[in-house]
Amino acid sequence: SSNFQNSPVRWGGTVIDVENEVDKTNIQILFYPLNYYGRPILNKPSSGRFITVSKQFLDPAIYAKGTEITVVGRLQGTVEKQIGKKLITVPVVAIEEHHIWPKYQQNYYKPYGYYPYYYGYRYYPYSPYRGGYRYYNCY
Repeated sequence: SSNFQNSPVRWGGTVIDVENEVDKTNIQILFYPLNYYGRPILNKPSSGRFITVSKQFLDPAIYAKGTEITVVGRLQGTVEKQIGKKLITVPVVAIEEHHIWPKYQQNYYKPYGYYPYYYGYRYYPYSPYRGGYRYYNCY
């Protein structure tokens, strides 16, 4: 919907596919809800896919399939994607900030990667817990 055009979002999930073009990189992501820290909650149901667009080259070796990622950006409309024999409409987000999450350590009580990222990053003020922007759910 054009009503949502340019709306700020903070979405995350797991990487499905990376497509590098001459002047941009598209990452297709399987959407999951985020926890307090902004990390995707993989044991909750996924509610679709979205595509992020970055003007930087993003190496598919680093953004491998299954990598957990959180992005902050703005909605840029939708595109139609062929998934098997089905054509689906997928929202597109222009990335302003993003973060790849490290795999959890064996010790469940000491996951790493949260605090160095969330304190001091420009993206933190977007948090809804700080009275920031309203976030729209993935389609």
